[in-house]
Amino acid sequence: MSQTLDLAGRITSPLQMKTAAEIMDAGVPAVSPDADARNAVELLAKTDKGAIPVVDDERHVVGIVSESDLVLSAEEADLHLPHYLNIMGGVVFVGSMKGFEERLEKAFATKVSELMTADPVVVHDYASAETVARTIAEKHHNHLPVVDAEGRLAGLVTRADALAALVG
Repeated sequence: MSQTLDLAGRITSPLQMKTAAEIMDAGVPAVSPDADARNAVELLAKTDKGAIPVVDDERHVVGIVSESDLVLSAEEADLHLPHYLNIMGGVVFVGSMKGFEERLEKAFATKVSELMTADPVVVHDYASAETVARTIAEKHHNHLPVVDAEGRLAGLVTRADALAALVG
């Protein structure tokens, strides 16, 4: 790796100069939370990124939909009714219905807001490639939306983008 001197005479490398803005995909499509869930699925099928940001009307990132959000785990796919008792002609559920309701909602999602992971981890466009890579590793994510100074979507950076910046 080549090294240069900065204005203060410190040794720098190209790695230190790359930012999220330089390694992100600025042309990534985005969807709104109110969009039809099928739109998100179709966009995911057309892109090779594996995720698409969800933005509000002002392009602030409010969520992300990844391929893993579309796959129900074995536990989520189990849509059997919770245990219940039939007492005097009425049904009384034993335990909470909340988990069942959440699995049911995801299985039959019709809006992006029902599929997405809300409040995703984001990085700013000025963040270094090293910071992006560290955030991806620490948070166990494969994709991070990149936002500008106003918090609006600027692009999407992937684990592969960050790794390529670290080695190249």
